[in-house]
Amino acid sequence: MGLTFRKSFRILPGVRLNINRKSWSVTTGSGNGPRHTVSSTGRRTTSMDLPGPFGYRSTTTKRGRKGSRTRRS
Repeated sequence: MGLTFRKSFRILPGVRLNINRKSWSVTTGSGNGPRHTVSSTGRRTTSMDLPGPFGYRSTTTKRGRKGSRTRRS
C-alpha cells in the first residue's frame, strides 16, 4: 500500500491552497455557493453541493499543444 501526502492551508477566508505529492491547487468559494479549483496541472473544476444526495461537478483539462516535428530525409 503506497503512502499519500496531502495538505490544505487556509490562506484567506474562502481561499485554500491544497498541496499533494505531484501538484498544488487553489480553491475559492464557500460552503454555500459554488467552488472553483485551479490546479498546477491545468485542471479547472467547478463544483456545488445541492440539497439532498445531489451534487454538481464540471471539470475541464487544459490540453497541451504538440510541437511540430520535422522529417529528415
